[in-house]
Amino acid sequence: LKVSNFAIIENLQIEFGPGLNILSGETGAGKSVLLKSLSLLMGLKGSSEQIRSGCTQASIEGAFDLRTRKDISKRLTDLGIEAEDGTLVVRRVLSEDKSKVYLNGHLSTLNTLRDIVAPLIDLAGSHAPLIEMTGQHENRNLLSKSYHLDLLDQYAGVWDQRHAYGLKFEEWASLKIKIENFARESQDKAQRLDFLKFQRDEIAALDLSPGEDIEIESELKRLKNSSKLTGFADQAETVLLNDDDSAISRLKAVIKRGLEATQLDPSLNEKIESLNQAQAHIEDFLFNLRQSFSTLDSDPNRLESLQERLSDLRKLQKKYGPNIDDILASLIKIETEISSLENSDQHLDQMRADLEKREKELRRLAAEMHKRRLEGVKLLVSSVNDELTDLNMKGVQFHVEVAQKQDLSPTGISDVEFQSQTSPKDPPRALSKFASGGELSRILLALKRVVGASKWPRTYLFDEVDTGVSGETAEKVGRKLRSIAKGQQVICITHLPQVAAFGDQHFFIQKSPGKGSVSMEVIKLLKKDRAQ
Repeated sequence: LKVSNFAIIENLQIEFGPGLNILSGETGAGKSVLLKSLSLLMGLKGSSEQIRSGCTQASIEGAFDLRTRKDISKRLTDLGIEAEDGTLVVRRVLSEDKSKVYLNGHLSTLNTLRDIVAPLIDLAGSHAPLIEMTGQHENRNLLSKSYHLDLLDQYAGVWDQRHAYGLKFEEWASLKIKIENFARESQDKAQRLDFLKFQRDEIAALDLSPGEDIEIESELKRLKNSSKLTGFADQAETVLLNDDDSAISRLKAVIKRGLEATQLDPSLNEKIESLNQAQAHIEDFLFNLRQSFSTLDSDPNRLESLQERLSDLRKLQKKYGPNIDDILASLIKIETEISSLENSDQHLDQMRADLEKREKELRRLAAEMHKRRLEGVKLLVSSVNDELTDLNMKGVQFHVEVAQKQDLSPTGISDVEFQSQTSPKDPPRALSKFASGGELSRILLALKRVVGASKWPRTYLFDEVDTGVSGETAEKVGRKLRSIAKGQQVICITHLPQVAAFGDQHFFIQKSPGKGSVSMEVIKLLKKDRAQ
């Protein structure tokens, strides 16, 4: 931890070790200021009033070892932040006009910082904080019912069963939403079905053929220009066949003279044959031409009929596509949707039957978990109350309320809340009603002793945990703190030598007067100094 120009801290650097770290010092020496700086690393809002007098900005920086927290490393990676050497460096900079947050040098936000360092434990148990603080500063997790459920499930050995249940619940919830959306859409099904059938009948009524619009346009063009076309045919027939001086007449004359010439030169026969072919081609051309235009005036209503059909086609093209192929493709889509809607009731019934089957299975699993939780609660309450007795929590009784909910949740049907009873006359009350930070700290201490280490090791900050205890009880508090600190880290502020004696590291906090101001100093004590 590195702090500069924050409250009474000018420059401070502490390297907390693994296990139990003890902080001690006279009242008013600045221990609360140190905790305040740590709470800023957890995402607490900062204020320009916390900047040391005469300075323009304050800086709080914490380096976290993530080698045992692969979950945090993964979440940082998902945010595009690399944690080189398994380290996360959180830096808060407070200035008069604004506050900045940096995660491994990346400018970030307070919400992201809270989500990484000190999130509320989620119902799935996948978000666990790096730091948990109890004492003068409210512990959000200890007051969270989801955290109570997590601790109970860890103690009762329900985690694996809960994970399997959670996967099935997600599938069930997803199907439920799908059914709700489908049912909502089905309310408009009749209206939609009528509309689609109208569209289908509108297209089907024309009995379309691919490319028909192009053929109609071509025929209309011929009909509209029939006089020109028949005029061309008449002129061609006159020039090529009917005139005295027509092409056919001339060809016949040439062929006649050519046959006479073949008497003189038989080799001309082949050449004369090509003239015969030319005459035949002209005659074929005229025949085909007459056939081609013979129908132009055969049906006086043909033009009007084609214009009406083309008009109908144009209306469809505006609705369903620029050409007949697009209109026919739209027809296929419409018929497919009609089929789907007509079968939707059957499909909805199948989905509802599947949902009901899944819900029965979920309720069976939830009931099993609820039963195991109820069994675990009895032993948990007894064990925690034994620990509280050891911790000199006279008259305080720990309770766990486990209610059965009607509705399924991602964790089952159990509503779990930790409660305390300060005297036999008082009813059990939620831990959130607990006024004393010391009592809250000792309850957490007792819980951690009974439940054991969590899946993800973290840093616990205990303040006021030794309030109102002394002698042998204080020694028991120290032993319990040291037990919790195995495999993780505990930072504990204490005034008692019986507690401090169990520390792996001991830091002494004192005020150091300077020129016109007071600074806070933290000294790491060696064995001789600790006894002193």
